[in-house]
Amino acid sequence: MKKEDNKFSCYLTNFLSSYLINQKGLSINTIKSYRDTFKNLLIFFIERKKLKINKISLDDFSRDIIIEFLDYIEKEKGNSINTRNQRLAAIHSFFKYLQYEDPIYMNKSQEILEISFKKKSQKVVEYLTTEAVKVLLKQPDISTKNGLRDLLILSILYDTGARVQELIDIKIRDIRIDEPSIIVLHGKGNKDRQVPLMSNTKKILNTYIEKYKKEPNQYLFESSINKKFSRKGICYIINKYAEIARKESNIIPKNIHPHTFRHTKAMHLLQSNVNLIYIRDFLGHTDIHTTEIYAKYDAETKRKTIENAYPNITNTDLSNWHEDNDLMEWLNNL
Repeated sequence: MKKEDNKFSCYLTNFLSSYLINQKGLSINTIKSYRDTFKNLLIFFIERKKLKINKISLDDFSRDIIIEFLDYIEKEKGNSINTRNQRLAAIHSFFKYLQYEDPIYMNKSQEILEISFKKKSQKVVEYLTTEAVKVLLKQPDISTKNGLRDLLILSILYDTGARVQELIDIKIRDIRIDEPSIIVLHGKGNKDRQVPLMSNTKKILNTYIEKYKKEPNQYLFESSINKKFSRKGICYIINKYAEIARKESNIIPKNIHPHTFRHTKAMHLLQSNVNLIYIRDFLGHTDIHTTEIYAKYDAETKRKTIENAYPNITNTDLSNWHEDNDLMEWLNNL
């Protein structure tokens, strides 16, 4: 094999193992997602293009091939439009890197970078009402270790608006009980942020740590076999108490997942007239446009705003409009 035939493997290895970590500062989970993209892409070349893995070169890449790959994972592999767009984002990132690393591939890179993301229908943001949150938090049995732990999981998810991975990664050293009480969350792109704790959550947290936690490097939440929680484990706990709560109340939605709590916190902050900039920082969004989606779907705040703007337009006391002198004068002046 000629030396230049190895360029793709060399560039891909450097991209995943060095560039994304040292220059882009991406999180381990994001890098894993990028790695999976290229794993799927290589499988596509092997299965559909009948290429041997050690024969794949940069000459095999083109705009048409990438589009074919994206259609393949969506239509044949059943990937969602979200996943399709995530795969394309990873490919874009590689070819942005490549055009600076080796300008000879600039034209090829530009052609691939021009592939646009697929538009998708915008889903309605699902969130819990304040009463639904209260009902859900009543369910764990706090007389047991696991019950207290589960209540704390639900409380912190709501209180901090944490992503599930941020919740899983919390260690004892990330918590400050003394005023002002905070939790440090380790967000996407290795960006940390401090989130304040409300008094009730602080009490539960303090009790739990005093009873069951000692080492600063211990994870706050561990399974029954003292292992770090998985996303699946957190989802199981949420669904367990949601199912119990539905027997008590019909205000619990059919589907609840960890991100529901994040949406819920954002909507409740918005409905309390908290500034979008603060909500953006609270949630750890990079772009304010990501936060603005909550304002778009906040029907309750829209209703209140309209009512406040036109407080006396609709009246339940329906009088005869002929007797309304102000209205009659306005009509006569038209």
